[in-house]
Amino acid sequence: MFKSVLGGAILFATSLPLLAAEPGKTMDTSAGKAYVDEKGMTLYTFDKDKPNESNCYDQCAVKWPPYMADANAKSEGEWMVVERKDGSKMWAHENQPLYTYIEDKKPGDVTGDGVGGVWHIAKPD
Repeated sequence: MFKSVLGGAILFATSLPLLAAEPGKTMDTSAGKAYVDEKGMTLYTFDKDKPNESNCYDQCAVKWPPYMADANAKSEGEWMVVERKDGSKMWAHENQPLYTYIEDKKPGDVTGDGVGGVWHIAKPD
């Protein structure tokens, strides 16, 4: 009995960091602190999106790839899972869908900031 209780407690304790992990992280860039994906690529928001609804498809999504979420990803806190028209899922932060930019070549690049007056770096509060 003691072994099974101890084993369950260890399994639970080691899984806590996985449950608490946010999909994005922050990084210092030349434009200040920004949210980035797991590869360190800057995340952006699009002024033409609606809360929790992406309006970037077709050629837009080629230049601005959505920050995709796993099919089983769940919203937690400020991080939301947004369903796209094709049923795939992407991440949003504080209701704003997130994207990377094809012209950013290395971690921390911020070349997409201000493009067309509608793309902006996703920054922590």
